[in-house]
Amino acid sequence: MKKLFRSTTDSKLTGLCGGIGQWLGIDSTIIRLLVIISAFFSFGAVILVYFIATLFVPKAVNNNFSY
Repeated sequence: MKKLFRSTTDSKLTGLCGGIGQWLGIDSTIIRLLVIISAFFSFGAVILVYFIATLFVPKAVNNNFSY
């Protein structure tokens, strides 16, 4: 089972969208666009949920993958 972490390499603000993108296996830009659109239509409630999730989702310790 994969665990959700905040990304240290794909980070614009807190790394949460980058971590969700890695966890789901999709591009983090799609996650960022969904967050922005939903924040607009939810009158900012998503922004509050975003920052609360940032407090609870741990930052990735090591994103250096060697194949």
